[in-house]
Amino acid sequence: MKHLSVIACGVAMTASSTIALAATDKAKLVERLQDAQAVVTQIMAAPDKGIPESILSGATCLAVIPSFKKAAFVVGAQYGQGVATCRTSRGWSAPVFVQLAGGSFGFQIGVQGTDLIIVAMNQQGLQDMLKNKFKIGADAAASAGPVGRNAQAGTDWKMNAELLTYSRSKGLFAGIDLDGTVLSQNEDDTRVMYGDAIPFETILKGNRVTPEEARPFVRTVAKYFVAARSDNK
Repeated sequence: MKHLSVIACGVAMTASSTIALAATDKAKLVERLQDAQAVVTQIMAAPDKGIPESILSGATCLAVIPSFKKAAFVVGAQYGQGVATCRTSRGWSAPVFVQLAGGSFGFQIGVQGTDLIIVAMNQQGLQDMLKNKFKIGADAAASAGPVGRNAQAGTDWKMNAELLTYSRSKGLFAGIDLDGTVLSQNEDDTRVMYGDAIPFETILKGNRVTPEEARPFVRTVAKYFVAARSDNK
């Protein structure tokens, strides 16, 4: 009996540790959602240096990677975690958790606290974002996005770019070349938030209810992107 009690105690402690670990992991995901929300809010608060209205109104998907950092253990490598959401017929989708990894792509990258934004601008860009994994510049044509709320952007990105890319570091917001980086779903984080490794596409097509913890981020995206669309009708 004593032996069984020890086993039962061990099982209980393991279960408690697992629950505590899951709670810690979820808390980190909530913090990431809050950071992504803050990035969108702060960029939209800069009327002369933000994303142009035409891009806000036409975006099909948005990925936000807060605090993209240079990996110290791999020379020249970059890595970041973020979230993505797509426009659906019922509004913006529940977010998926993504990771962005790749080589060196510009002097701004590697600076502490660099935020990245990737905007899908057409149906092809939408299809790229619905994939579990794709390489920017190879699987999906990308261009450094124009800056300025009323900027008259050139026609190249309208004709060729599926994705527009931006960076923000030390208060500076500008388009950036992210060619060679790979955007993919973080299945472990998805499992923690949704209880299962739900496919990327299922969530981004709006077939999953937005978790309560993710609603502030989705509402913030909808506030700026949907409002811009209605203003431009």
